[in-house]
Amino acid sequence: MEAMKPEGREGTGRRAPADEGRNLTATIVNDLGLAIVTQTFLPGQPFPTEAELCQRYDVSRPVLREAVKMLTAKGLLLGRKRAGTVVQPEDVWNLLDPDVLRWTLQRDFSIDLLIDFTEIRMSIEPRAATLAAHSASGPQRRAIMDAVGRMFAADRGEEDALEADIAFHIAVLEASNNRFMRQFTGLVDTTLRFSIRRTNEYKGVPRASARDHKKVADAIMEGQPVLAGERMSELIRDALDLLLTAGKHPLRP
Repeated sequence: MEAMKPEGREGTGRRAPADEGRNLTATIVNDLGLAIVTQTFLPGQPFPTEAELCQRYDVSRPVLREAVKMLTAKGLLLGRKRAGTVVQPEDVWNLLDPDVLRWTLQRDFSIDLLIDFTEIRMSIEPRAATLAAHSASGPQRRAIMDAVGRMFAADRGEEDALEADIAFHIAVLEASNNRFMRQFTGLVDTTLRFSIRRTNEYKGVPRASARDHKKVADAIMEGQPVLAGERMSELIRDALDLLLTAGKHPLRP
């Protein structure tokens, strides 16, 4: 693998500022993480040694160790005494980590992966809309309506349709005021960047329906939790059915 070599290494003889060290670590994590997921390094095989990686990236051992620690926390690597570091098989990767999910989606397009994730969305986002109708604060309600406004602006060519769509779903998750649902925002952001384009392509339209999203928002604004949940469920169900049909799977109840 021809690795990236970010500028300004600690190995050049000067001490890197804290921000620079974090940037170096992030670059190495992204480079090695993507290499593992795309099978440049195969599961069960020894991973390059610390010395090899320090030389490859021209970084100090502390920077490299931090990167390896992060990849280990994501389930991609496993350190073993006397056996060194080995690459983990996919079934133990943390797919709920936004980085791992992004790398996996970048690998080879997998409609089955998008279907699985959309199933998870079906179990979470309708409930988030229900809770938002109960407990969203004023600023949270404004964030939802602002996102809907951006979607209508995108229809007029004045906004980015993808960013507006993602902003809406994140705003609803935030407005649930459930600390676990809020943790889901990074995953939704990551996955929607791949799935929205696909589902819109399958529908034969360039963007999601602002009107359908406004129906969810209106139910939240009106404090109708059951209706908000139902409308969000319909929104995601439409996307799931498109993915199932495109993947030649039977529709699910």
